[in-house]
Amino acid sequence: MPYTANAIAATFCASARNASVFDEPYRHFLMSELLPADVAQALNELPFKAPSLGGISGKRELHNDTRSYFDAEAMAKYPVMAATAQALQSRDTIATLEQAFDVALGGTYLRLEYAQDIDGFWLEPHTDLGVKKFTCLIYLSTLEGHDQLGTDIYRDHETHFGRSPFIPNSAMVFVPGSNTWHGFEKRPIKGVRKSVILNYVTSEWRAREQLSFPETPVAG
Repeated sequence: MPYTANAIAATFCASARNASVFDEPYRHFLMSELLPADVAQALNELPFKAPSLGGISGKRELHNDTRSYFDAEAMAKYPVMAATAQALQSRDTIATLEQAFDVALGGTYLRLEYAQDIDGFWLEPHTDLGVKKFTCLIYLSTLEGHDQLGTDIYRDHETHFGRSPFIPNSAMVFVPGSNTWHGFEKRPIKGVRKSVILNYVTSEWRAREQLSFPETPVAG
């Protein structure tokens, strides 16, 4: 069955409009059933090889040379990636996100990372503040024990608050600010923890090759 951007956008927008909101320790949201089930499954089954950590973790940028994106090459090869990117680039999707999450996205660029995390992975607390104007952490993998692999949430750089639920085809969403501390506490990972990191970033984003449509900002 072909994947259509319109169907993906409709499901994603409905999920955004019905997102659960939490105000502690900072305003964040949980989206559920945010992609058509066959799209979520196809993304989870993409045949990208999980990169080795080489004993080093703590920041994703430490492994920039092995990261995967919904870039021109990947979208040409995998229709589900192209359709998903087109859906998240659409005017209707942007308008829905702006209203649902009280964020201005006009003039930003779509960045989608296909993240695959293996045992030994961890992320130090960080805020995403800066050129990232919107963050949506989409959980995909369905393996045993992955329900314990949600994003860790902090009150500040040192104070752990809780953890988002890692439910396949759900997501944690926030608008980056000075207090949006999040990361991933080191804990056992069975198999590969798969997710999609959705950001809308400003024109100051330097790694243009990571963007889905580097010449075309979204319309706000």
